[in-house]
Amino acid sequence: MELAEKLQKARDLILSQLRQVIVGQDETIEQIMITLFARGHALLVGVPGLAKTLMVSSLASILDLKFNRIQFTPDLMPSDITGYEIIQDDPVSRERHMFFNRGPVFANIILADEINRTPPKTQSALLQAMQEYQVTSSGNTYSLPLPFIVLATQNPIEHEGTYPLPEAQLDRFFLQINVPYPDFEQEKRIVTETTGSRKPSLAKVLNAGDVMELQEIVRKVPVPDSVIEAAVRLARMTRPGTSGKTPEYVNKLVQWGAGPRASQSLILGAKARCLLNGRFAASMEDFKAVARPILRHRMVLNFQAEVEGVGSDTITEKLLAEI
Repeated sequence: MELAEKLQKARDLILSQLRQVIVGQDETIEQIMITLFARGHALLVGVPGLAKTLMVSSLASILDLKFNRIQFTPDLMPSDITGYEIIQDDPVSRERHMFFNRGPVFANIILADEINRTPPKTQSALLQAMQEYQVTSSGNTYSLPLPFIVLATQNPIEHEGTYPLPEAQLDRFFLQINVPYPDFEQEKRIVTETTGSRKPSLAKVLNAGDVMELQEIVRKVPVPDSVIEAAVRLARMTRPGTSGKTPEYVNKLVQWGAGPRASQSLILGAKARCLLNGRFAASMEDFKAVARPILRHRMVLNFQAEVEGVGSDTITEKLLAEI
């Protein structure tokens, strides 16, 4: 009980600071916090100008974590992300030694800006870091600072000069967060506040140790067997060709379904959400609330789905109704 209240208090502190610079986007902010405390990574998809970069950089300031922004471009090389070996002279012994110059991935929060603008070879440089929290260069392995979270942005409407993310890398993202347009009143407030002289000052509310402690609290949240079964059933129902378990519309519209990592993410997401909302055990409500952002990038739809204008969120909603 005491640990859960600590996480909810941390949530309130983060929200109070973020709302000084971010107008609206409550659902987006909640999903980013779920990602953070579930020890995951998130892909933020939205058109330019929706404060995706501002949201991430402000979160890093509030959490007193080291923050690096990597602007992905077509000419970016893997070593530009992870780092590279250089030869350095020892001023005393006059001998030469290999020295690893650490890249920008060595930080707590990484903003991978426009991640789909760089070729797959460079995109894959993040794979080991995201999954294993370490980087290998010239046969040597270097640990990344913890906590470690990658928040990548992607523009959904611009395709020229972009490279689709490989499915293996998409699966490493805990959530795909679709960032919506603000409503009329929110946009009016944005214009008012950003065209004036007001400069909000953000206070630091949590450090790296606090965040890691809260991440451990999430892991201890109890989950009923019925919710675990529902998560596994949902993930399995997205896989076409599973005899007796897959609805006909999934066989018709889905090329590849979600893997076991989706089931794990559904439970971790439900655990984090219930604590952030002041409850102490994950429920079916929490599981359903995180299902769409967890599954939307893990289902590969076929041409028939594109023809019919059906997206992964629509399929997820239908599956949830059956469960």
